[in-house]
Amino acid sequence: MGKYFGTDGFRGEAGVTLTSEHAYRIGRFLGWYYANGGRRRVRVVIGKDTRRSSYMFEYAIVAGLTASGADVYMLHVTTTPSVSFATAGDDFDCGIMISASHNPFTDNGIKLVNRRGEKMDDATIAKIEQYLDGDLAGLGVSAPDIPFATGENLGEIVDYAAGRNRYIGYLISLSRYSFKPYRVGLDCANGSAWMIAKSVFEALGAKVSVINASPDGLNINRGAGSTHIGALCRHVQENNLDLGFAFDGDADRCIAVDEHGDVVNGDHILYILANILKQNGELTNNTVVTTIMSNMGLYRALAAAGIDYAQTTVGDRYVWENMVETGNCLGGEQSGHIIMSKYATTGDGILTAIKVMEAVISSKLPLSKLAEPVKMLPQVLKNVRVADKAAVRENAAVRAALKTASDALNGNGRVLLRESGTEPVVRVMAEAETEALCERVVESVVGAIRSEGLENG
Repeated sequence: MGKYFGTDGFRGEAGVTLTSEHAYRIGRFLGWYYANGGRRRVRVVIGKDTRRSSYMFEYAIVAGLTASGADVYMLHVTTTPSVSFATAGDDFDCGIMISASHNPFTDNGIKLVNRRGEKMDDATIAKIEQYLDGDLAGLGVSAPDIPFATGENLGEIVDYAAGRNRYIGYLISLSRYSFKPYRVGLDCANGSAWMIAKSVFEALGAKVSVINASPDGLNINRGAGSTHIGALCRHVQENNLDLGFAFDGDADRCIAVDEHGDVVNGDHILYILANILKQNGELTNNTVVTTIMSNMGLYRALAAAGIDYAQTTVGDRYVWENMVETGNCLGGEQSGHIIMSKYATTGDGILTAIKVMEAVISSKLPLSKLAEPVKMLPQVLKNVRVADKAAVRENAAVRAALKTASDALNGNGRVLLRESGTEPVVRVMAEAETEALCERVVESVVGAIRSEGLENG
């Protein structure tokens, strides 16, 4: 992680830690950087979610890009995976998504993808941060600033709604089955999926019932979407639906709900998709890529099914890196970031929902039965706001508390401390045979953080 950019872009409170000046300067740099000294025309595609500040950041980035001579293709309100799809498929130099994902509307973020639709590499991010800090000499620029384009070299702005429509068509083309006569609930989180998910599922024949699809700029993720799954659980139960899918603010996550209104999380989904791929002879290396936050219940179920797993640190970018290095075709996180390399280079909530629907239809089983083998161990996760995440990680008393807690579990559970890649937060997670034991373990570690004076607010 850099000074400004975390594991999922530059994210922070809009107008405070992430400002329109930051956005403008990121645009200025990217337009200049990809022009390779002004020797060619640069093309950049940009999308945004529904939060109020996304418009401010969009216009600021576009101003910076065009001032440096880049042509900007605007997808408008769309999903993060659609930006990756357009960038790779339509030969753009890079793609930009303005979103803070599952965060509240007060936050926003700038996500960057390379020409292959993958998250931007660390070397390029480091150069952007140099420019944000005014280190022109480090970038090999002797002038007070990078040059402005003039005359016919100024960038132009292109309305690129056609790119979003092509992505919708691509999603519809991926299903092997009609979704008739399934009754499907969709929770769009008042975010990016609100105009796309319903269109896709109706085109595939489902009877669709949608909630949280009336964005007003302030209600994105508010009591809605994959991080507030209760709304969809109630909706599925009250309307006697066959199943439901909830997305987050930029629709790169998907959490499902079965016919009983019970949650089917990312670990369940990984298990379901892995089994289908294995049955079809398509599970490369017979391996699923997970993160350290996946539940032990998933690993036990995979073992019983004869499926191996790899484990990475938290973050879908690390899952993807493993998949690229090994050729593994399926990976993801308990939070609902699911990547299927045959179809996408990033997590895609709507794509995930389509593939779960295929599993239900092909197996002729309800979603609850497909998820049943994954017996989730109780987990307790607590977030602690801190001023210095590294200080928590390196603190001797905190490390001792972690070791004591781990020893107490005696191999029948685990305790983790990890730093958020997007917030000034450390997360303490325990997994054990009972929730009461999880609570005690987590509190022992959180207590050590507090007693050492490391908590901030």
